[in-house]
Amino acid sequence: MTSLPLTARAPEEVIFHRGAVSVTTARFLAEVADLAARLPAEGPVLNFCADRYLALVAFAAALSRGQVTLLSADRSAPRLADIARGHGARYALSDTDAALPVPVLRPDATPGDAAPNPLIPAAAVAAIGFTSGSTGEPQAHAKPWGALVAGARGAAERFGVTAGTSVLGTVPAQHMYGFETTLMMPLHGGGAAHAGTVFYPSDIAEALAALPPPRLLVTTPLQIRALLGSGVAMPALAGVISATAPLAPEMAAEAEAAWGAPMREIYGATEAGSIASRRTLDGEAWSPYPGMRFEIDADGARVTVPGLPAPVPLSDRLVWVADGRFRLDGRLADMVKLAGKRASLAGLTRILTGIEGVQDGVFVAPDDLDGNPRARLAAAVVAPGMSASAVVAALRSKVEPAFLPRPVVMLPALPRDAVGKISRGAILALAGKR
Repeated sequence: MTSLPLTARAPEEVIFHRGAVSVTTARFLAEVADLAARLPAEGPVLNFCADRYLALVAFAAALSRGQVTLLSADRSAPRLADIARGHGARYALSDTDAALPVPVLRPDATPGDAAPNPLIPAAAVAAIGFTSGSTGEPQAHAKPWGALVAGARGAAERFGVTAGTSVLGTVPAQHMYGFETTLMMPLHGGGAAHAGTVFYPSDIAEALAALPPPRLLVTTPLQIRALLGSGVAMPALAGVISATAPLAPEMAAEAEAAWGAPMREIYGATEAGSIASRRTLDGEAWSPYPGMRFEIDADGARVTVPGLPAPVPLSDRLVWVADGRFRLDGRLADMVKLAGKRASLAGLTRILTGIEGVQDGVFVAPDDLDGNPRARLAAAVVAPGMSASAVVAALRSKVEPAFLPRPVVMLPALPRDAVGKISRGAILALAGKR
């Protein structure tokens, strides 16, 4: 069986920044060995460390013991307890307190003696990632070690991440996007990640300024919007990577003008990982990562990912364009039909959020849309100073009457998770449709 090392980085290379401490590969391996020796004999283990470096040490220590790590971007106690029970977790590793049905251990990083770089079977399941549950119940997806390594190497190659690149992520380490770019990439691609947690614009700017250049920001459209709206001065950036939701070209143009750095997006899914990218202002075409093989036909789209045992069906409609690239034509579950007409929920949402005075918003379809002739779409809107009737009036000239939302729920903020995704069920409950 083919095996791959825990890390491909040289012993003296810096792979993480923890405040004023620059953690080398050698120190990381020593801390992993120290923690691994103190872990329980059996997993799986639930990892919900907030400190990104401790999350990596915890993951690597469990992996070196042959234990599977359970990763959930939702770190609420009820969700973590559900995962622990549903997937047989024996214990959890965390730097924060939570009431869970398993013992919780703190992964204190203690420098020890020089330690080996363990070999991990490429086919071994290293982690189980969970979908956000924004369109239903969260789904579990096993991630073999070989697939995680291939994804990290592909991302580093695509984005030009070298040994000296500083990487700051604003998404949780337990979200697959954050896990791949800020934990796996320093192990097998390049760069040194920032360990701390940042969310507010001033925190992001200050943390970036403390890192040595060149700097790469890994974030989401929601946080890009907040950064631009805050007017906070940003240090020099080599690039910005965005994922979890489409990045509007207008926002990308504003960000590039403000920060002088290219805005690039990642296309992927929890079940497949990151599989393609594009510079937003270069157009709608996506370029597959090295080694990814796409099949696109009338039956849908599938991608073969190095290290995964079978092709992965994708939930989006893809269309080939020139030079082996593709464009997205929407999600398979995104199209709705009313009064003999079709529309895309994502397209309707873009129209809604483009209305002057609307700060945020989303269209959702009720559960009975297909079987109830009286069913109508609903919308949740953040627009201080506007009424629901004013929102509908602004939509009348832009969308077909059948797609005008009823009701429109005005909110101070949408119920978004840590990476900006919105729970469809939460919106329907607020709209009285569930």
